[in-house]
Amino acid sequence: MQEELSIDVDYVRKRIIYFLRKELERAGIKKAVIGLSGGLDSSTVFLLAVEALGGENIIALSLPYKTSDPQNIEDAKELASSTGAKWELIDITPQIDAYFQSCPTDNLIQKGNKMARERMSILYDRAYFHRALVLGTGNKTEWLLGYTTRWGDSACDLAPILDLYKTQVRQLARAIGVPEKIIKKVPSAELWPGQTDEGELGFTYEEVDRLLFNLIDKGLTRRQLIDKGFTPEFIDRVVERMKKMSFKRKLPPYPRIY
Repeated sequence: MQEELSIDVDYVRKRIIYFLRKELERAGIKKAVIGLSGGLDSSTVFLLAVEALGGENIIALSLPYKTSDPQNIEDAKELASSTGAKWELIDITPQIDAYFQSCPTDNLIQKGNKMARERMSILYDRAYFHRALVLGTGNKTEWLLGYTTRWGDSACDLAPILDLYKTQVRQLARAIGVPEKIIKKVPSAELWPGQTDEGELGFTYEEVDRLLFNLIDKGLTRRQLIDKGFTPEFIDRVVERMKKMSFKRKLPPYPRIY
C-alpha cells in the first residue's frame, strides 16, 4: 500500500456511518437494501450499514447467475447471518437465459451488462417491498474509469464508498472486520467464468489507484506524473479511458426549453 493512499480509517468509518444515518433520516426511511455478492466492496458497505442502521434494518440480497461461484454465495450468507440482517437469495438465471434465448448473443460484455441491470432491477423491487433505500457498492476507482454498468451496478440511492479508491476500501474493510478470506479474493464482477476486474482492465488496482490519486486528488500534470515514475503509455491509457467513459458519470443530457 502506497503511503499517499493511506486513510484515517476511524474518521472514514464515522463519516460514512453518519452519512447513512442522516440520509435515511432525511428520506424518512429506516431500512436499506444491498446486493451482497460476497466480495470486498459489498461486504464493506454491508457492515457499515449494519453498524449505522442495525442489522434488523438491512436486507441483503445475493443474486447469482448459474456460473457464479457458490463460495461467494456462502460467504455472503455467512456474513449476513452473523449480523442479524435479513438475507435473500434470488437466482437470476431463469430470466437471463429466457431473454438471451429470444435475443441470442455471444458478446460476454453484453451478457454481463444485462445481468448487472437485472440485479439492480431486483434490488429496487425489493426496496419498494421493504420500503427501503438501495445502497450502492461502487468505489472511486471504478467510477473514474467507467468500470461499471450504466443503470446496473452504478444505479443506487446512496453511494457510501464512492469517494474511496479500491485500495482504500480494502483498508477500511480490515478495520471494520470484513473477513480476511473476502478481503483477499481476486476482484471480479463475475460477468463470465474466470473474469477478473484487473484482467479486464489490464492493470492492477494498486497501480491505477496511485495514478488516479496523483492525477485527480493532487492535480499533477502529465510531466509531473512521468517524473513520479508513471510511463507515458500508462498515463495516456488511463486518461483516455476516463474521457471515453465520462458519460457514465453524468445524468442524461436534455435540451433547455425555457
